[in-house]
Amino acid sequence: MKKVLRYLHSCLGYLYVCFKWVFLATLVGCVVGPVGAAFGLALNRVTALRMADPRLICLLPLGGLVIVFLYRHFDPDGGGSTNQIFVSVREHKPLALRTAPLIFVTTIITHLFGGSSGREGAALLLGGSLSGQIGKGLQLEARDCRLMTMCGMAGAFSAVFGTPLAATVFTLEVVDVGSMQYAALLPCLISALIGVWISSGMGLAPTAFVLADHADPSPETLFRVLLLGLLLAGLSIAFCEVLHAAPKLYEKLLPNPYLRVVAGGMLIIALATLLGTTDYNGAGANVIAAAIAGQVVPYAFLLKILFTSITLGAGFKGGEIVPIFFTGATFGCAAAPLLGLAPGLGAALGMVALFCGCTNSPLASICLAIEVFGGQNVELFALACAVSYMMSSYFSLYREQHFLHSKLRVVGVRRVHGHWSETDSDVEN
Repeated sequence: MKKVLRYLHSCLGYLYVCFKWVFLATLVGCVVGPVGAAFGLALNRVTALRMADPRLICLLPLGGLVIVFLYRHFDPDGGGSTNQIFVSVREHKPLALRTAPLIFVTTIITHLFGGSSGREGAALLLGGSLSGQIGKGLQLEARDCRLMTMCGMAGAFSAVFGTPLAATVFTLEVVDVGSMQYAALLPCLISALIGVWISSGMGLAPTAFVLADHADPSPETLFRVLLLGLLLAGLSIAFCEVLHAAPKLYEKLLPNPYLRVVAGGMLIIALATLLGTTDYNGAGANVIAAAIAGQVVPYAFLLKILFTSITLGAGFKGGEIVPIFFTGATFGCAAAPLLGLAPGLGAALGMVALFCGCTNSPLASICLAIEVFGGQNVELFALACAVSYMMSSYFSLYREQHFLHSKLRVVGVRRVHGHWSETDSDVEN
């Protein structure tokens, strides 16, 4: 009888926790969903305005001055970096509420005037800031506030990009590589599902592509995909290192942040004028679609890395994920025919595998491939992501991302003098 009573008591405890997080995650989704949708719609609107009137790019330096002014006066310590959300989750400290409006406004400014940046990284800050403050307002304990922040990250990412499964797994996977907090699975998934449901209702279409090129998983095809994965791993290292080096170079040459952002804006204007195209300004969704259709300028991936590093290094705001998609898709489209793969398939593989190599999130990348490309050739996507993840070593787009396990052996890793190295102890199961 005592065992039955203990079992019933345990069941009641599980039900309480389950319904508690269903309620809280629903609340978060209902808050960050509309905000994320409004953010995505606003970015679509300003992108349409910029494309209709290319002269707006001439105001990019002025927009940069506004961005620097806002951050120096309202968030001098945070800086609008995606690394903020990693620290917030790891240290159980909710982001300040001002983070949300600042990243919203400054990302809009960057896109309106032609800076090269994305939106998903900004969405993580946006959602994490709002949900963390909800947890703080409800007087939840620190660990629960951490989980609330993760719910906001998943909900906002899903609302903006339209991929709830990838948003959920990315949130669980990206902060501490090798350790997924499965207790966060249910609340993050609920928040992500509600977020995308709300954003769809508000008219923000999810990101999806029709992949016309297919390939059977024959040994020859698998070998070609493996080679492409190796190339993408190398490209992910280059992408991360260039984006990390750019702000250091700016600070060395131009210590004043106002001069840096003006110089960066002028460089973007000069490059766009010299090239005679605005394909590398903004997010570049049209170029990604063209690459998946098999049409690309062979050196487009290099130009996108250049434009993005100049933009974000100078102090403009926005995410890095869509530029990763652009870079990976255009590189994959150009490299695939050299390896005997269809260009459209190479673009799709490049888009997903470069994301994996830069963010060290293989499971989220596979989920992304399923949601964006409808599950076609998922085994090829998985292989490309596995190779890119392993061979990109411990390079990362995010400086605050931590690695808990080796990519090569079943042992742990630790950070020594800024570098990750294997420990002597085996990883316990």
